[in-house]
This record gives sequence, structure tokens and C-alpha cells, in this order.
Amino acid sequence: MIGQKFVDPVSQQHYALTQHDSFISASFYSMASTCEVLIETQDTFIAHTLAKICLGEVDRIVQKFSRYLPGNVCHAINNSQGRPVTLDDESLRLLKFGQTCFDLSDGLMDLTSGILRRAWYFDGSDNIPSQAQIDALLPFIGWEKVTVNDNHVTLPHLMELDFGSIGKEYAVSKLCELSLRYLPDVSVLINLGGDIQVTHPRRDASPWLVGIESSEEVIPLVRGALASSGDTKRFLLKDGVRYSHIINTNTGWPVVDAPTLVTVHSSVCIQSGCIATIALLKGSQAIPFLESQDVQYWVRDSED
Repeated sequence: MIGQKFVDPVSQQHYALTQHDSFISASFYSMASTCEVLIETQDTFIAHTLAKICLGEVDRIVQKFSRYLPGNVCHAINNSQGRPVTLDDESLRLLKFGQTCFDLSDGLMDLTSGILRRAWYFDGSDNIPSQAQIDALLPFIGWEKVTVNDNHVTLPHLMELDFGSIGKEYAVSKLCELSLRYLPDVSVLINLGGDIQVTHPRRDASPWLVGIESSEEVIPLVRGALASSGDTKRFLLKDGVRYSHIINTNTGWPVVDAPTLVTVHSSVCIQSGCIATIALLKGSQAIPFLESQDVQYWVRDSED
């Protein structure tokens, strides 16, 4: 059975199992990323069961929060036309975390800024939007215009929320919670497109070895989470100028003087992702910001 491809009957997602010396990996594709779950076991039943649990949870989060799907929480909020939308506890917690990101970043990390995708298409071309196109969208950005209280959110008409900046890291943290519940004594590493979290140390206390994207750096990870933010893959190039997909929400233009890649280690993935993204948004002040956060970090500049 090892090495074959399987289909989870609930999510209808495909996955494959591969046996290694001290663990089994389950690999699948979701959230536009290659994903894997590394399980410190040689028991294929356990590996199959956890793979299906993780696939089901990722699918649930995508179905609930993706801006691309109709009829979910994100769709209801974005089509509310300024009317309050009642939230369940999970959605409320995620929006309150969005508020935390906004406050920590001094307004630079903003869940309402996704609307800028109407101007910026990071498709490998040299198509740069005009200032007029950007100016037309800026009035519809601003978390301070959103009201979140009790059990509902009110989003002004024509504005949009986008959970994309925190969704994958949130999913990693949730998969770790479920893995701990199912396998409380087994070390599990969750990797969704390079956003990573370990449930707890391996039996012999040896680390999981994690390579940083577009780098020769290998990080030994015993516990906690790693998340990276950068523009190594998504950018535009025109007349010798590189335009990052990391957008300053105040100007609508890509951040300048920022590192190419920031990787952050903290206790949970959603925290690591938030700090890494804010560091990029801080541009030339990325390192001072990282130093103020009491986390371990790695920075790669464009000239490295």
C-alpha cells in the first residue's frame, strides 16, 4: 500500500503515502501548494487515518473561508452590502486575529487589502497598473472601517475581506491540534506549502530537518512552527525594476527595500506567519521589527 495514491472518501482529495526509515509521509495538494504530513510511525493504518483527518480539515477550512467559493462565510461577508453578518466562534476568532495583525503592523497587514488584486496580476508579465487604477481601489481598503463585536461583523458596502494572508498558517495550526488529539504521543510535522509546525519532539529528541525555500539553509526543528514570507516566486519585472507581490496597503504599491525572504520560528504557525508577513511589509525596517518580537528569524536579502 505504501507508495500508492489514495482518495479520501469524504474530501475526495488524493494523497500518497511514502515510508521512510523512521516515519511515514502523506503528501497531497491543496491551497495551491504541495503539502505533506510527516508521522513518526511505521503503522500504515495510523498514517492513513491521520492523512484523512488532515485532508478533511484542510478541505473544511478552504470550503469555509476561501474567497473563491460561493455560499461560505467569506462570500456572505463580502456580499452583505453593509449589513451585519452573524459569525460562529471560529470565524469571530479568526477576524479578531486579523485585528491583532492590523494593530501589530500599524495598519500594514490588512484583511481588506485583497481588493488590490484587481489592479495587480502577478502572472510573470510586465503589466504594471496605472496610478489611476490603484487610486480607484484605495478607498475600499481599511480595517478600521470594519466593525467586529459580539458575534457579528459589519463590512462597508463594496469592501471585501480576504483570509488569504492568514488562511494557510491557520490551517497548519488547526491540523496540529487535530494530530495531537489523535496521536498525543507521536511527533507529527505538518507542512502546507512551506508553512510548518511540529506537534511535539520526536522520541529520540532529534530534530526534523527543514529546508528554507530558495535557500541552502536547513533548520533543525524540534518543536514549534516556521513560516516564511517573500517574493522569490511572485513578482513582476519591468524596465529592470522588480515589483514584489507584498503590497503596502497605504499606497497600493509594492513594498520597497524589503528583504527577499523572511522566515520566523515561534510556538504556532499562524503567529510565525503574521510576524514574517509584517516584517516584509515593514520594508527597510524589517529587521528592527523582527528584533522587537522576541522570536528566532532568518532573513535573506536580494543580493544574498
